[in-house]
Amino acid sequence: MASLEERLDVAERLIKSESFRQNKGLGNEVGYYVFDYPAEKELIVRERIDYMKGKNLKGSDGFELVVFDLYDIVIDILESEGFMDQCFKFEKKKGLERIIKAVGNLLQVNDEDSMIVKHIQENTPKDAVVFLIGIGKCYPILRSHKILNNLHQAIDRVPVVLFYPGKYDGQELVLFSTIKDDNYYRAFKLVD
Repeated sequence: MASLEERLDVAERLIKSESFRQNKGLGNEVGYYVFDYPAEKELIVRERIDYMKGKNLKGSDGFELVVFDLYDIVIDILESEGFMDQCFKFEKKKGLERIIKAVGNLLQVNDEDSMIVKHIQENTPKDAVVFLIGIGKCYPILRSHKILNNLHQAIDRVPVVLFYPGKYDGQELVLFSTIKDDNYYRAFKLVD
């Protein structure tokens, strides 16, 4: 089995290929991919993504690598709406389950016009590859299947890669080796 570093090397080569950026997966499906990795290797993956983003800034790849940290997007939306303090108070008063529901409703996570999807859509240039990171930091407020399913409806012009701290078998995601997400994904595994 390839090491994480070897898999990241393959991923870097893949996203630079013209055929990958044409955004057609197997069977001409829209190019949505999952790069899974052990959660304890999060810092290695973050460093490598930063490195790839830095290399891409030189402008010689023919595309822009756009990295969206889903956690940062959620926090930015909550702050811009003036809800951070209310979230802290509400969580103390009503508990985590209620804050998850309240924040989900605010972000319209279940809707096709989710605030997160809108943010990604509005900030993705024409010739891009999108990396989604930070899904582990968002759990349980934000679930990866909701983002992928809603993005799939809204963005089909560029390939999207979700970096997932867990296991993806091509059908379902398992977060932190114990939390199973029993939702079907229309995404390909980027690198075995």
